[in-house]
Amino acid sequence: MGEIQCKNGDILRELREDYKYTQRYMAYLLKTTRQFYSEYEREKTPLSITRLEFLADFFKVSTDYLLGRTKISKSYPKSEEDFRKWIINNT
Repeated sequence: MGEIQCKNGDILRELREDYKYTQRYMAYLLKTTRQFYSEYEREKTPLSITRLEFLADFFKVSTDYLLGRTKISKSYPKSEEDFRKWIINNT
């Protein structure tokens, strides 16, 4: 419990490469090894919810985007008013 299988490891890899980060750097941020981080990108190991949230905040994307549930990469606004505006602009 508390883990989610990332269905699209390519998203993690693309985000990491877009920012020019190495797997070693991402592993450092997540306090794990490069080999273990690599397993996220290869979809061999599920992400903990905590790590999923961290990566979404770090890359400024939504958790749904990281999970491959939406193609909209923008993170969701925090306030209800901003969320309504976001919905209008992104649907």
